[in-house]
Amino acid sequence: MVTRPIADLAELSPHFVSDPYPVYARLRAEGPVHHVRAPDGEELWLVVGYEACRTAFTDPRLSRDWMKSGDITQIVNTDQDQPALAHMLMSDPPDHTRLRRLVAREFTPRRIEALAPRVQQITDELLDAMTSAEERRADLVASFAFPLPMTVICELLGVPGMDRDAFRGWSNEMVARTSAEAEAQAYQETTAYLRELIAAKRRDPGEDLLSAMIHAVDEGGDRLSPDELIGMSVLLLIAGHETTVNLIGNGMRALFAHPDQLAALRADFSLLDGAIEEMLRYDGPVEACTDRLALADVEMEGVTIPAGSTVLIAMADADRDPGRFKDPDRFDIRRDARGHIAFGHGLHYCLGAPLARLEGRIAIRGLLERFPDMALDAEVADLPWMPGMLIRGVRKLPVRW
Repeated sequence: MVTRPIADLAELSPHFVSDPYPVYARLRAEGPVHHVRAPDGEELWLVVGYEACRTAFTDPRLSRDWMKSGDITQIVNTDQDQPALAHMLMSDPPDHTRLRRLVAREFTPRRIEALAPRVQQITDELLDAMTSAEERRADLVASFAFPLPMTVICELLGVPGMDRDAFRGWSNEMVARTSAEAEAQAYQETTAYLRELIAAKRRDPGEDLLSAMIHAVDEGGDRLSPDELIGMSVLLLIAGHETTVNLIGNGMRALFAHPDQLAALRADFSLLDGAIEEMLRYDGPVEACTDRLALADVEMEGVTIPAGSTVLIAMADADRDPGRFKDPDRFDIRRDARGHIAFGHGLHYCLGAPLARLEGRIAIRGLLERFPDMALDAEVADLPWMPGMLIRGVRKLPVRW
């Protein structure tokens, strides 16, 4: 058995949060599994490399069901029976299979494509508002990348517009906490809010997804429990906007940092679909999978992950593995980036991936068409990044035009 000292990620690079890729590459060169200390001080096991990550995603010994099989406080500052976590991303089969089946009908390709006109309308309205700014400057995250997917997912679920900023704050704490206390409060406030909203939808259902989930019954008479309704709503709200916010932000940052690629895309929008896939591969919105629990000792390449350990799968590194992608640190919108795992792999593959791609295509094209002279209004190295190792995205992206 291989024994290595704990690798402190922040010590390996003081710039780990803003640019983790060199550290991941260094670890990958030594092997696919490492005992590490995250920048927030948490000790966990990290899987790197394309093939190792794909294998880890499908290993049933690496569980997502912390509620039944582990201690939830090992990864989240909330109670073991927190309803906000009663969703399919925190479950294994057969529970996962059942929960996914009850909502998957709302995310078919046909239903997602039907949203395109509304996504385009919201995009145009946000771009109109940006155009009216006399100073010809904006924070692209606050003005566009956040409100677009948040408006889409809240309309889809039936969340009132006035409550969307509150959800943004709660979501940020859940995926990139600023403190243990703030994270715990976010879970409490989200759960309380959704209990009231679900009760209102029961009394007066609408044409939205939350109303549909309340009344959804499968062929066997199965339906979501009250806690599962809260949990699935939280999952859809967070996953339904965080991915696209950071796809747009990281994608535009990559284009600004590579003027030749930006010019090529502006000149030929037939490259757009491939550009979106390359954005996802090169600097995707999810750095590592949500924490997994080792149900037993798991050996990978001679390294044993002890039972009870927290395990992260570094999707960001998998998509920079030269064993899978040639010259992986080069951003190339003409590359065939298919096969990336920016949306995960296996049974937890992101249900909302088609929606994120749709929003990304419409958003990026809209920005480049409306603002042909848009440029970054800050030094790339000075951009503030979200903390943690789950979501990868800039908090602000100042632009001018």
